[in-house]
Formats: sequence, structure tokens, C-alpha cells
Amino acid sequence: MALDRFYDALETRSADEREAALARALPGQVAHARARAPHYARALADVEPAAIASRAALAALPVARKSALIAQQSEDPPFGGVVATALGALARVFVSPGPIAEPEAAVPDYWRYARALHATGLRGGELLHNCFAYHFTPAGSMLEGGARALGCPVFPAGTGNTEMQARAAAQLRPRCYSGTPDFLKTILEKGDELGLDLSSLQLGHVTGGAYLPTLRAWYAERGLTVLQSYGTADLGLIAYESEAREGLILDEGVVVEILRPGTGDPLPDGEVGEVVVTTLNPHHPLLRFATGDLSAIMPGASPCGRTNRRIRGWMGRADQAAKVRGMFVRPEQVAEVLRAVPAVAKARLVVSLEGERDVMLLRAEATERDEALVEKLGLALQNATKLRGLVELVPPGTLPNDGKVIDDTRPVPG
Repeated sequence: MALDRFYDALETRSADEREAALARALPGQVAHARARAPHYARALADVEPAAIASRAALAALPVARKSALIAQQSEDPPFGGVVATALGALARVFVSPGPIAEPEAAVPDYWRYARALHATGLRGGELLHNCFAYHFTPAGSMLEGGARALGCPVFPAGTGNTEMQARAAAQLRPRCYSGTPDFLKTILEKGDELGLDLSSLQLGHVTGGAYLPTLRAWYAERGLTVLQSYGTADLGLIAYESEAREGLILDEGVVVEILRPGTGDPLPDGEVGEVVVTTLNPHHPLLRFATGDLSAIMPGASPCGRTNRRIRGWMGRADQAAKVRGMFVRPEQVAEVLRAVPAVAKARLVVSLEGERDVMLLRAEATERDEALVEKLGLALQNATKLRGLVELVPPGTLPNDGKVIDDTRPVPG
């Protein structure tokens, strides 16, 4: 193994080695969460930690949602009982939109971003120009912690002040930028306008926004290597891009499941669903934490040599609630319909407008037309939503593989 090519030996483990390590780690993490975090002491009271030793066993635990965590934190401040380290022992506390409080423990590279920056090409001694915010939200600290773990100094540039950013980069000569995908382009264009030499910036690590193909091509034309990652303020790094640029490789410190939106049910590889993450972080042991984002597991391994599974990147939001005739209809209710009618494995609720009236149409995949099945689905839909809707049976494979459970086609009010 080329030691400089990979961050550590974990990245090139065999699938069997990775699953064996997971089987060893999961029971301890569940036991630790139950012993040290009050919320999990209650939620996992009837769970035997030693039994949670596989992905299949993990899938039996309940899914945790950010909306529920916000309510927990309101009732039991500051963290809602999900943090296993005492407040006084933490290094920082952040408050992200929600509001939701996130801890940062006093350990190197707490958010695990060194691996992602290393894959981008950053190496020890090279300066990182960090354009993420350093206040309220943890993004600035995430990237700084990763750079420092690599032995890199950091210019804490923060957000905004484009001209000052360009002039500072011309003076300090950083090797790598970190920030949102589009702000690097803004800085470089300002440098061009001012006649500054920003040629030292050869690498970029971007996250926190859409990295569009046109922007990727713009950086490539300037000779820059700009790669992306996917993470959240709750979980830290989830997945990152390598030089292969084929999907995002899962971080070694998390367990990722792709679930059917509104359920706790894992989907087969390739199907689009909600990203749900279990972190092996001992300080903030989130178990089956739903991100609200859609993605899918890609087949095979990355050509770069890293062997962990890959996701396709961000593919939209899983929260597809729609207000129909004054009542909210949610993906969980569509899942309830499918549980009530096991003969149907996949369905999509289409909400449209006929004149001034909201209309619901449940499109369900079935091998043959069966009026009794249509009647069962219609009744199950009414029971789940308290609203009447139409039912249409379609052949298997008809519904798009995009993770959408509720498709609201009504025009957005002007």
C-alpha cells in the first residue's frame, strides 16, 4: 500500500475485515450509549447490547430524527440526553439552525475531516485557507480540526469579505481552499479582477452546497483539483470524494444505511432512500440518526483503491410532507399503507390540483391488475391519512428510483 496515497490502513480493508470490526464495535457503542447518555438509558432499556453485532441487528433499533432531538433538547437542555461526555469536559458547544446544540469534545480531529482532506491532496505543512464559518455552527472547526491532524496550518478566513479573502490568499500563498463550492470561484474571479497571483491555490475541498458540473468544469479548466464531501453538524464527516471522482466513499467512523423514507427499513443497494447514520463517536453516540437527505449505495468499490462502500452523493430531501385539504400527509403514512397491504412493495403518492381541489393518487407497483387489491389500497390509504384518494396499479419497475414517496405536483403559490 502506498502510505502517502491513503490516510491509513482502514481505507483498504477487505469487506470481511470491515464487517468483523463493525461487529466488535457496535455492541460496545450501544452499551456505552445506554450507560452514559440518559436518553439512550431510557430508549435502549430493553435492548441487549451484545445482540447488536451486525447491520441486520442494528436495523432493529428505532430511527432517531432531528425534529425529535430538537424537542428533546428543549425539554432536557442542552443536549437532550444524547451526549455521553459532561458539558464541562467539552471543548466547544455549537448551536445550528433548529435550534440544535452540538458538542465538540477535546480530542484531535473530532469531526474526522483529516481523511477527506487527505483524499483531496492536502499534506502536512501546507496552508489551508478555511472559508467556513467559525461561529454558531461547527463547519469552520470541522475543517480546521482535520487540517491540524494532518499537520497543516490554517488561515481562519471565515465567510464573506471577498476582496480581503483574495488579498490574503495572494499574501499567504495557501495550497488548499475549504468552503462552499461556489465561493472559491468568487475569490479567484476577484483575484483576476485585482491582478493578484493566486496560483498557489491548487486544491479545494468543498461541502455545504451543490457542486454543479459546470462549476467542476470551471475549476478543472484552471487546473485546480476540487473535491467534495458530505457531512452534517450532528455527525461530522459521512462520505468524501477521492481522485476517482466516482461517488462519495463512506467514512470509516460511521455506519450508513439507506432506508425507505418514513420507515426504518433498509433498501437494497442501488435504490434511492434516506441516509441514516450511526456514529462510532463515544462522546456523541448517535444511533440510526436520520439526516433527511436522499442518496443510494453504489455497486462495487472505488477505482482509487479505497474499499469502503460508496454513495451517489446528495440526491434531495427525504422530508416530503404535503398539506392536502388542510391535513399533512407524510412518508410514514405511505409506509403504513404498504405494511397494511404486503402484496405491494413500492408505491408513490401523487398530489395534484384539479380546479381548486387537492387530489391524491396512490400509484402502486403490482404484477397484475386486481380490483380487490385496488380496494384494499384505497382503504389503507384512507385509514392512514384520514383522506380519500385514488389508486392506480402500475407494472413493476414503473416508478422512478429517486427516493420520492410523495410527489407534490401542485404549482407553488406565487
